[in-house]
Amino acid sequence: MGSALDRKLLVVTGKGGTGKTTIAAAIGMLAASRGQRTIVVEVGEENRLPSLFGIAAPRPGVPTQLQERLSSISIDPDRALLEWLQVLGGRVPGRVLASSGTFQYFAAAAPGAKELVTMVKIWQLTRGEGRRERGGGYDLVVLDAPATGHALGMLGSPRTFGAIARVGPIAGQTRQLQELLESPSRSAYLAVALGTEMAVTEALELQDGLRTRLGRGLEAVVVNALVPRRFSAAEMQRIAALGDGAHGGRAPDAHAPAERQAVTDSAVQAARAVHDRSRLQHNQLARLRRRSFDVVGVPYVWGASLDLAAVAGIARRLERSF
Repeated sequence: MGSALDRKLLVVTGKGGTGKTTIAAAIGMLAASRGQRTIVVEVGEENRLPSLFGIAAPRPGVPTQLQERLSSISIDPDRALLEWLQVLGGRVPGRVLASSGTFQYFAAAAPGAKELVTMVKIWQLTRGEGRRERGGGYDLVVLDAPATGHALGMLGSPRTFGAIARVGPIAGQTRQLQELLESPSRSAYLAVALGTEMAVTEALELQDGLRTRLGRGLEAVVVNALVPRRFSAAEMQRIAALGDGAHGGRAPDAHAPAERQAVTDSAVQAARAVHDRSRLQHNQLARLRRRSFDVVGVPYVWGASLDLAAVAGIARRLERSF
């Protein structure tokens, strides 16, 4: 998997709520630290990366330099579709086109059009189009894609429209975009999951969807927020024996003060909860490895919020695998 960062496009997706944006940001930081000019792309109204770096968020479609060799951009699919239709419609003002029945009709009658023009903009970034700085384009575009189902729809849009638009500018762009998505030397796909049954199942579904739509597979699965295994089975038996009858199978110590016994019981419950969670997570890791996935584990980050220092720590953790 060491070549994943050597591609032009790295797509990061998975079940919602698994930390995709965090992992995409960490990958961007890692690539930039290796000297690669990198841009992380967010889709929709999300524009979270500038605030993570303490920078005011610009309007959608405007690249923002986060640090040396690392930028971000937010692509709004509605805005992207409007801009594309403006190109087709000549000098028709955007506000007129946006309020017209033609635009609304087209957006409703052409499902997947927003996804396609969004992917075309991402393809343009891989070619360096729209980059105002000197020195060429980006070495790596990291796409912080939507959740699995929507991401597969985006990735499948070029094939859908390619069967319809066979001539013209959009046809040529669609063909080149499809080549990028299908090329193992130019693009890679990464799933982000938690160590839960639902998240891992969605990663497996993502693998199947990529095979069907693009003839591709996942480069790896990043399993986020892993709790370490702190106790063996024998240690857990000794810990449980410290508790009351509900935990250790015996009556509480009559000579122990009630408050001390309550603290002991709480500690036993906490230890058991962490142990059970870790065991369930590692069962899901084993489930992925049985399918021959390259699995990358990221430890749970303890803290009230995930700040830039924490993301940098995750980047250092990923460096061992990328």
